[in-house]
Amino acid sequence: MGNGINVLLALMIISSFLLAVALHECGHALAARWLGDRTPQAEGRQSLSLRTHIDPVGLLICVILAFQPIFAFPVGLGWGKPVKADPWKMRVGANLGLFAVAVAGPVFNLIIGLLIALLVHFVGGYLTQNGPAAWLLVRILQLLIVFASVSICLTLFNLIPLYPLDGYQIVYTLLPSRQAVQFAKSAPYGPFIILVLFFFLPFLARLSNVGAFPLFQLPYYILEGSLHLIALIVGPLPNSYDFVKALYIF
Repeated sequence: MGNGINVLLALMIISSFLLAVALHECGHALAARWLGDRTPQAEGRQSLSLRTHIDPVGLLICVILAFQPIFAFPVGLGWGKPVKADPWKMRVGANLGLFAVAVAGPVFNLIIGLLIALLVHFVGGYLTQNGPAAWLLVRILQLLIVFASVSICLTLFNLIPLYPLDGYQIVYTLLPSRQAVQFAKSAPYGPFIILVLFFFLPFLARLSNVGAFPLFQLPYYILEGSLHLIALIVGPLPNSYDFVKALYIF
């Protein structure tokens, strides 16, 4: 694909992100409800409604990274509106409850991504067909792999300990009280740091030819990690990683 823009792939990434982020936030809400807190359910978060889940800045990041590929490949990264659970309504206690709710979203995305990859494993065996049916099958496989990749990318991305990502809430609940208060002071700067790490630094690195530095390639590493996981599930197709990557950029 080079450095060009694959419009169809970008649209697949954005549509996959919208569904994956809705499932992600719904996973948080379902976990809170299971632990005894009905607050997210009352706020409409226990649904797949995009209106209740989409964060404008998180969606903007996804659109930018989908239409402006960094280091040759577009990637689906972003975030939704954080689900606000009430820690004092949790059956398992405040800290453990918030930890479980924070982990639920990434785990939900990971499970969905791996299940879609398993579906690709079974459908991919029919690629020997020719004609219009084969063309349609390739497009379906491409969409499935993009959705699986975006779902797993959201899992990996959300483990970063920066607000509003789930990694922030996970670290906050694991820290002792005094350190947690200090850590919470980083929350207002979280979105800005994410923009710098995942858009501005890769963009500047691309312009200045210093892209080999790992910190400048975080979007690429997250995408590669997701595609490797998908390839592990898709096997035993010949050269399964190449198969997955080729369909992703087709």
